[in-house]
Amino acid sequence: MDQIAVTADPIVVEIVRGALKAIQHEMEALIERTAMSPFIREKKDFHAALFNRSGKLIAGRSLPTASNLIEPVLERYPAQTMRPGDIYWYNDCYASRGAVSHTSDQVFIAPVFADAQILAFAHSWAHFNDIGGMRPGSLSADCTEIFQEGIIVPPVLVARDGVMSEELLRLFYRNCRFPAMVRGDTRASLAAIRLGERRLHELIARFGAAKLDAAFDALLERTARTAKQRLRELVPNGEYRFTETIDDDGHGSGPIRIRYRLEVSPERTVLDFTESDDQVRGPLNFLMNESTPKLALTAYFLGGSGDGMMNDGALDLIDEVIVRPGSIVQPTFPAALGLRGVTMMRNVAGLLGVMNVATGGKAMAAHSAYVIWYIRGRTDDGETYLMSDGVGVGYGARPHADGNDAIYLVAQENYPVEFMDSVFPVRVRSYEINRDTGGPGRWRGGCGMVREVEVLAEEGMVSLRIDSVNFPPWGVSGGQCARPGRCVINPGRTGERVLGPLSDGNIVRRGDVIRVETGGGGGWGHPFDREPERVLEDVLSHFVSQASAEADYGVVLTPDGRTIDEAATLARRANRPATLLFHQNGYRAALG
Repeated sequence: MDQIAVTADPIVVEIVRGALKAIQHEMEALIERTAMSPFIREKKDFHAALFNRSGKLIAGRSLPTASNLIEPVLERYPAQTMRPGDIYWYNDCYASRGAVSHTSDQVFIAPVFADAQILAFAHSWAHFNDIGGMRPGSLSADCTEIFQEGIIVPPVLVARDGVMSEELLRLFYRNCRFPAMVRGDTRASLAAIRLGERRLHELIARFGAAKLDAAFDALLERTARTAKQRLRELVPNGEYRFTETIDDDGHGSGPIRIRYRLEVSPERTVLDFTESDDQVRGPLNFLMNESTPKLALTAYFLGGSGDGMMNDGALDLIDEVIVRPGSIVQPTFPAALGLRGVTMMRNVAGLLGVMNVATGGKAMAAHSAYVIWYIRGRTDDGETYLMSDGVGVGYGARPHADGNDAIYLVAQENYPVEFMDSVFPVRVRSYEINRDTGGPGRWRGGCGMVREVEVLAEEGMVSLRIDSVNFPPWGVSGGQCARPGRCVINPGRTGERVLGPLSDGNIVRRGDVIRVETGGGGGWGHPFDREPERVLEDVLSHFVSQASAEADYGVVLTPDGRTIDEAATLARRANRPATLLFHQNGYRAALG
């Protein structure tokens, strides 16, 4: 198909926009309903997207990940060598320059042809439960190099003219501890991109390739224009700095700081990470793709706007992203990357931090990093089991609303109690909101949650990833920091012990109780400005304790905790603590 300049029809653009979103959602529904592993089927740790002929994202979700997932394939397999029915596959973090950021995530891509030329690409991405490596589940706090985190697949051609390379897949499955599960997840991923192909061909038949091409370009331009306009409206010209802090890497490195310098001028916008700390020995290194901070900031600027959709128009927002090789956000091979989710999520919080500096506190407060924990072992029948559980945390309050409670990453879900009890050798004893973890504020930070289980197998090994313990998520404009999480074995019983926040090899036995408590998000605005009625509602709903209502919000309740003592509240609120732009551990957060 020769490229012919076609003016985008506004009506066609809107129809195509809706159709692309519908295709993406249908692809994701197929993965959810047909995958085998709990992390995909129940936890929703997957994603589908569509790209134009040059590999630019045209329909995706605002996950804090990269958008240029097609580029690593095109570098190895030029577009002119591709054929209808081809499928490409990789999980190689370093070869993709962080387009995929840990090896558990598998990327599958199919070109979509119109008139014998590529018009688009369909893509699926999913976290596979086990791909080999040091420990079952492939991700471990003990890893110190990427080779310990499972098999590495460079960009490869896994299907030619519609015929799958079964030998290549057989090699992959042989490196997995749960091959039947991984085989099912692979089939689900491949089926999703075939569905995306079919739906795109239906659009081609309806509108023609030229009109679709023009609509894709119009949608990219709209997102870029909207995001840039919002940046100019909210951020004055100037230089802004912020520092986000990670507790440690579990191997003696810490605290670990990500440092941001944002420079905004009439000519260009630059985001500089070069002053961030060096890469670490443990697996918290985050190989940040250049598109990642651009997507995260565009998601912020598009919030509440109906004009744009998440696509590669985001890449026009920042003219230059500067990173330093060998740093925590640009580690060099073969640094371990498996638990990069901590750094990835603290990076998103840091970007919000620099936005708060630039806007005088108009962005949301910080959030905790979602918690990952595993129990590995054998059942009484001798079967190997792996319970890989991600647990939700609290997100930061906003200038107009409370933070979200018990959220796992962005849109993914917590395991239902019934599922855990029926599939894994555990009994869920408690599954509830972790009261008082949301940072107090005019708008309360979101609360974390509690997951308490009893071990039913003879023995198991617990792996844990919790951050934001020593440096809990900060509050904004007078809002206080969140309260941290922890993991306790046998709470309140003989032999009680608190596990290291980043640790593995923790042995538990039948009858032991594991209590995972996750942290919250920072508050926004002074807590004494929160309406007493809202505070009372929080107490009655188990989000805030009666003690915190008085100490943090200045709201005194009657002894039964069900009504407000108005006179005592007025007296308590007369002693108003000072207001700080940032609040972390009772001190102003470091801005340089």
